Amino acid sequence: MMVYAPMGVSAVLEVQRDAQQPWAFLSCPRRPKLYSFLFGFTVVFLIMASYFLSSERKGLLLTPSPYRDDPFVIPATLPFNLSSIRDYAHIRQVVHQIVSKVEFSHRKLPELDNLVHNEPHLFSVIPRHFLPGLKNPCWYEQLQGNVSANPYQKNLYARYSRQSHAVFDFLRRSFRKHLQLHKGKFYRIRCLPYFYIIGQPKCGTTDLYDRLRLHPDVRVTTLKEPHWWTRKRFGIIRPSEGLHARYPVEDYLDLFDLPAHQIQDQLLANITGGSAQSTIIIGEASASTMWDNNAWAYFYDNSTEAEPPFLIQDFIHALQPEAQFIAILRDPVERLYSDYLYFGMSNKSSEDFHEKVWESLQLFDACLQDFSIRACVYNSTFNNAMPVRLQVGLYIMYILDWLSVFGRDQLLVLRLEDHAADRKVSMHKVFQFLHLGPLSEQKEAEITKRPASNTRKLADKNLGPMLPLTREILTNFYAPFNRKLATVLHDDSFLWNKNSSHT
Repeated sequence: MMVYAPMGVSAVLEVQRDAQQPWAFLSCPRRPKLYSFLFGFTVVFLIMASYFLSSERKGLLLTPSPYRDDPFVIPATLPFNLSSIRDYAHIRQVVHQIVSKVEFSHRKLPELDNLVHNEPHLFSVIPRHFLPGLKNPCWYEQLQGNVSANPYQKNLYARYSRQSHAVFDFLRRSFRKHLQLHKGKFYRIRCLPYFYIIGQPKCGTTDLYDRLRLHPDVRVTTLKEPHWWTRKRFGIIRPSEGLHARYPVEDYLDLFDLPAHQIQDQLLANITGGSAQSTIIIGEASASTMWDNNAWAYFYDNSTEAEPPFLIQDFIHALQPEAQFIAILRDPVERLYSDYLYFGMSNKSSEDFHEKVWESLQLFDACLQDFSIRACVYNSTFNNAMPVRLQVGLYIMYILDWLSVFGRDQLLVLRLEDHAADRKVSMHKVFQFLHLGPLSEQKEAEITKRPASNTRKLADKNLGPMLPLTREILTNFYAPFNRKLATVLHDDSFLWNKNSSHT
């Protein structure tokens, strides 16, 4: 484990940064084992066949994995078949087969040397020590090149929107005045987030983010979800597209420059007053950070045959072992339906949702015949083939893997149901977890009483609830995972025994 020793401002400026290693990401995806290809191709083929053979074909919504250049190869012998039988007894049998295979094994942790070997540029840019007197992890970096040049000219995040372009234009104009001159060399302050809001999708991360950003000591990125750790650093913009240019870590760090400058201003002002401190903390809220490890099979050696050799949290822990994480969850049955309504295409209905759940359950059952639960959860080809994202609701699988590298006191797990019922209590838990100071009554009311963010659209509400049968089979499917989650978190409310309100 890396040890982050205190490092003063002057001490940092005395130390020359090591020469940055050249960009060393792999130039192209590596191929998984042959059987992974065959399994993935079979899954996609069967899903396609099921749509063409169905008398109620509503359109093929899934796409092949965007990370391969290889054409589909359909194996001569299919290892399993999607059943056209839809009676309750058969569905119940499939769910029972899945539940009977549920096991929670420990993952094999990677060695630090292997992490550095696979991401050398990342470890050359982010230092081993951060500035003292700051809650937020920050450091000083020697500026290379022309001081008058625009440091954000090539930042890929600047292309997102007019708002992001405007932010980077402001940073460009104010950049030079925030440089620190020491012994004839210029230095810029750099920061990582102090905390991460990590999911899950359709569980209230946007609402939590919008409230937390109102705290006077909290700063966030202009983009709520940079998705750098899981997607952008690999050149993945959208799962439906191919690979794009990879976003270097420098582009990600640029997103925190505005709050970094505010931290520096507060730090220097306090130094003048006799103390080198800053209470400002930075956060980002990419929900994908918790669960999306789909890129691993295409960019790293598949040395474990099926399970990922590295997860996102391994790299974050190696770089900032003191980071804090907030996960907000909801009844996985309701989460899946909300996910379907939000991300689904046309022809949405409770009947269509039921069909997609049934197909996804069969695929999950087929995967478990040859792979562990963890392998199925992180299998990108399998995930791309799923008509609905069943695996995202297996919260305990992700929680256990995060707790394999981070301490329990570094992960706050909330329920959306509790947050919606009493936002004041929920936000107090968050403030306490992040060690934030007390608020005035007026500021607290502003944070806790603001309208909820990102609620279900009226058109989706008019579709009504899911079918009772769909709810029953999903409740049975998620039950063993919820039981384990409640045990690990020592909180029976995560059993979600009672039906949650439709938010």
